[in-house]
Amino acid sequence: MDQQKALYIRTSFPESVAHLSADTEALWGKMSVQQMVEHVTGFFKVSTNELHFPLVTPEEHLPKFKEFLLSDKQFRENTKAPVLPEEPLPVTTPDLSTAILHLKAAIEKFFQFYELHPDLKIAHPVFGPLNFEEWILLHYKHVTHHARQFGLLPR
Repeated sequence: MDQQKALYIRTSFPESVAHLSADTEALWGKMSVQQMVEHVTGFFKVSTNELHFPLVTPEEHLPKFKEFLLSDKQFRENTKAPVLPEEPLPVTTPDLSTAILHLKAAIEKFFQFYELHPDLKIAHPVFGPLNFEEWILLHYKHVTHHARQFGLLPR
């Protein structure tokens, strides 16, 4: 496992998001800070088998997606998940600080889940079945994408 990426996911990302205010504007995209935090939380729930989406990538294209996952390439600005609607989902938590608490809990649950199930593969709707190391890579790409979106990392 890439320890630096895991540390960023587990510590740096939630700490930096906690410094944002509810009215921080995105550098691109339609999500508010709270929508982004809730979106990332949902993504962690996919990786612990709590939230499910059907596989949308044809089986024959999965190797290309895995190649991207294993590369150092980042998600492009305005990349939209094909399983989500065009408009951001409405918020479900009362405020940003509650959303951040849920995010931190989902991240911790992710790491605990794979300590208990180190060999388990959980399906992602675009990338297919992923093991823990692959989820680390994908979560890192995902959280750094949103960190850039809100100015927490350089574009």
